[in-house]
Amino acid sequence: MHEKDPFGDKLRDKERAEEDLYFAKRDRELLEKLRVKDEAVQESASRELARGRCPKCGTRLTERRLDNVALEECASCGGVWLDHGEIASLSRRESESWLGRHFRQSLIQTR
Repeated sequence: MHEKDPFGDKLRDKERAEEDLYFAKRDRELLEKLRVKDEAVQESASRELARGRCPKCGTRLTERRLDNVALEECASCGGVWLDHGEIASLSRRESESWLGRHFRQSLIQTR
């Protein structure tokens, strides 16, 4: 006849519980890594889709040159978009106008 070993059973149950906790923690960590990686891929794809599009309406922007300054213009909503270098160029050239003062002020605030 086989004797029961309640202490041995409890020890095996504890070992199984610790093993389950270990694997559950490892699975959570792996899932988190996959989630972060997936978010990075989605963010990259979203940025690529939005590149060259109007931030207001999403229409493809067209480049237009105005006095040797490249502007991005939206044919749909009429928005005009400038990057930091274009604003700096305009502020130097228009130093005494209200537009130049406004651009200079916006350059100071972004630094």
